[in-house]
Amino acid sequence: MNTRVMIVDDNEFIREAVEILFQSEDIPIAIAEGGKECLDQLEAGFRGIILMDVMMPDMDGWDTIREIVARGLYDGNLILMLTAKREPDAKMDGIQIYVTDYVTKPFNPSELLDMVKYYATLLNEEPPCHESQ
Repeated sequence: MNTRVMIVDDNEFIREAVEILFQSEDIPIAIAEGGKECLDQLEAGFRGIILMDVMMPDMDGWDTIREIVARGLYDGNLILMLTAKREPDAKMDGIQIYVTDYVTKPFNPSELLDMVKYYATLLNEEPPCHESQ
């Protein structure tokens, strides 16, 4: 798999666990401790699958997605929420089109890996294209 994966999470243990999981499969991974680092990496050219936490200090996952779209950084990426929130909250309203899937923590490592591999095949077939709203 040549698709890159970015984990955006303020929890060091989650970042490390996901990094180890994907590195064991030789999947390139980028790490972002929050929304600002995610945006910085996207502006630097990252394209791939983004595993986005919802609850983060400063800029939560929903605000980060809104900023990704506002800055025109969505194309070439798929966003999967990886969060402890069992269900999306009202802040997801209006941006759900940009969220490909919603995975809750604790997650099953092999299921997460299979899911990301599946979405990577879709990303490589035809990049998503959404207009800013």
